[in-house]
Parts: sequence; C-alpha cells; structure tokens
Amino acid sequence: MIRLSKNKSALLGAAILLLFTIASVFAPLLATHPINEMNYGESLAGPSSSHFLGTDEFGRDLFSRILYGGRVSLLMGLVVVSIAGTVGVLLGVIAGYFRKIDIFIMQCVDVLLALPSLLLAIVIVAILGVGLTNAMIAVAIAVIPSFVRVVRGSVLSVRESEYVEAARALGVKNHKIIFKHILPNIASPIIILATLEFGSAILAAASLSFLGLGAQPPNPEWGALVYVGKSFLSQAWWMTVFPGLCIMLVVLGFNLLGDGLRDALDPRLKL
Repeated sequence: MIRLSKNKSALLGAAILLLFTIASVFAPLLATHPINEMNYGESLAGPSSSHFLGTDEFGRDLFSRILYGGRVSLLMGLVVVSIAGTVGVLLGVIAGYFRKIDIFIMQCVDVLLALPSLLLAIVIVAILGVGLTNAMIAVAIAVIPSFVRVVRGSVLSVRESEYVEAARALGVKNHKIIFKHILPNIASPIIILATLEFGSAILAAASLSFLGLGAQPPNPEWGALVYVGKSFLSQAWWMTVFPGLCIMLVVLGFNLLGDGLRDALDPRLKL
C-alpha cells in the first residue's frame, strides 16, 4: 500500500474511479430530472443551467441519463469480471496443476484466442440474442482466455516450489495445496489482471451497445447513449461527447490503477 500511495498515476486512476462510483451510487440524489421525462420543447438543447449537459432528441436531461448510465456500465464491468475471473481462475488452476487436462483446456483457449475479443463477443451475442444480459455473458466468455493464460502460467511456476513439493511429500491433498499454498501466492497477478480487464470489459460492453447488440433504448447505458448521439452529431455534439468522455475516463482510471497495482505487487519491481 505504501508503494501504491506513492504512485501518482495510480492515485489519479483511483480518484477518477471513486468519483464515478460515487456519482453512480448516488445517481437518484444527484439527478436533476427523471431519466425518461420527455420535453419536446427542449429537444436538442445545449448545456445550460437547467440542463448541465444538454438534452437529447426527446428533450430528456442528458446529465441524469449519464448518471444512471454509469450504474449500468459499472455493473456490466463488475458482472463480466466476476464471471470471467471465477471461470478463468478455475480453469487456469486446473490446467496448471493437473498436467493431463492442460492440453485439452489450452487447446480450447487457443481456439477462443484465435478471434479478437470484440469479434468473439459479437458472434456470441448473435447466437444468444440481443440484450444487456447476453452482452455481459458474451464479453465474459471473450475475457475468460486472458484469465486462464495468466493463472496457468502463475500456477506452473508456483507448483514446482519447495513448499508445494513438501506438502505433496507430507500427503496433503491436492485441493488443500491449491487453496492454501497456490492461490494465495498467485493472487497478485489475478488482482492486477482483474483491474485491467474491468476497464476493457466496460469498453467492450459499450462497443456492443454502440453496435446495437447490448443495452437497448431507452436504457441509459453509455455505449447506447453514444450510439443514439451519433445521428445528431452535427446538431447536438454533447449527446456523443459527454457519454464517450465518461467511457474514456473510466477505462483510463482502471488502466492507471492496474498499472499502479502491478508496480506495487510485482516482487520483481521491488528489487
């Protein structure tokens, strides 16, 4: 924590994420208008004292919709990383510790890695159907290979350690070795990867919504807001710029924090 607190970039990333998290959690208190309240008399109105970030084509307050959109986007990132992390860590540990299953698991992972993650997510959504839930599942499946490769590599290096060999010699069962000796010693790369993938998951989910495959109107998700705003870019630039800026800042925050955690937790960088 001391090394992390001295990293200005990591602190900046943490501050950005804290700001957006607080804004999303307290969105009902901070929102100035109901998110679906239409006022055609104020449609495509620019930023003003009554509408801080302007309005959309239906006269809905963009500031309020972005606040609630942050809830959806951050929740999507959390769900994606939780699913991908759980499945990826499990498969990575099995592949790294049980060498007989390793080849089969890694061949499946290589097949998934043969496609770019966004393209893979699009294919999965095309199979499952359009929607917010299916978009989260698709992005999670696309992210799983990253966790499997990192965890497998870490397990391969730890399983040959002397304390693991000693535990085997004493007759300790495999599941106890995994949970007591291996997982605690590979927690650092998992935490770092989860932080970095959180931002990537939000970006991928927003990309699916932008393509019309994720959150559907009137759901105020950031990617969906950018998708709607692109049709009015020449008339109302704020409809695209402000939600796009939110996506950029949140992804930047996770990347900065992830880099800071890597510098703080990687033992090779402490020397």
